[in-house]
Amino acid sequence: QVQLVESGGGLVQPGGSLRLSCAASGPFFSVMSMGWYRQAPGKQREFVASITSGGSTKNYADSVKGRFTISRDNAKNTLYLQMNNLKPEDTAVYYCNKASNFLSWGQGTQVTVSS
Repeated sequence: QVQLVESGGGLVQPGGSLRLSCAASGPFFSVMSMGWYRQAPGKQREFVASITSGGSTKNYADSVKGRFTISRDNAKNTLYLQMNNLKPEDTAVYYCNKASNFLSWGQGTQVTVSS
């Protein structure tokens, strides 16, 4: 069973940047399409971005297109999310998981965008 641990969140001012990481333990990470998701206070968890197993295809929510970049390093079993030009509405707990047939959710990492 793959376990997922997110890190890299924090407090940042509007317009700032953060890079999130998701470390996966267990087998088969390199063959799984993966995604980032987020949940803001009082809202349902929503899709942010996804990437295929080899990294050739990426998809983004409209709200983050042009600002966020998803990537992966299969040799390190790690998924990344580079977030630029952050806005207050990006404030949420960010999670990684498979792109479908979800695994158990990790703890997530808190991202707070505030001046």
